[in-house]
Amino acid sequence: MLPNEPVSTPKRQTRTGRRTRHEILRMAVDIASAEGLEGLTIGRLAKELNMSKSGLFAHFGSKEELQIATVETARDIFIEEIIDPAAGTERGIERLRALLEFWLSYVERSVFRGGCFFAAASLEFDSREGPVRTLIAALTKAWVDLLIDEFEQARKKEQIGPSAEANQVVFELHALVQEANWAYHLLQDSKAFERARTGITNRLNSLTFTY
Repeated sequence: MLPNEPVSTPKRQTRTGRRTRHEILRMAVDIASAEGLEGLTIGRLAKELNMSKSGLFAHFGSKEELQIATVETARDIFIEEIIDPAAGTERGIERLRALLEFWLSYVERSVFRGGCFFAAASLEFDSREGPVRTLIAALTKAWVDLLIDEFEQARKKEQIGPSAEANQVVFELHALVQEANWAYHLLQDSKAFERARTGITNRLNSLTFTY
């Protein structure tokens, strides 16, 4: 499971204030997925949400705090869209397939206008230092570790052969979804998700004793 302890520390708020903060952050995630976390400004959000700048300043003490809260919101949506639905499947190969399918669906359905939020944020912050990069890296590693854990569960159940190396296979599966996200959004390749699904199916079927 991706860690869900908040890094940002919102001030005590009324129910209306919490709802407003949620609306702000949902818009912030959508903008950042397409334009980057550095593109987030109080002025831009105020315009998009038809709010005053002073009203937005009340929720966030700094741009970095806004960025961290935006990443945390993206994490929560990722969990709701991918991890929670997959939790209803049997652990092992079935859940691994489900996690990958829900991830592809999340990108394909354009939950965010820019595609996978974490793919965009990783590219933006991979060479930087600071708490925003640290949080993005920790969440991304937790996601990869979750896929590896399900792979190992499949091995324990003898659904996957003993010679398969978990880190290598998950690297390949992860790359297929990332490639689909890139090809669909940059190249407007309408077959990107179909190709990714075929690649995932072929790779897993090459390893499994049962299909």
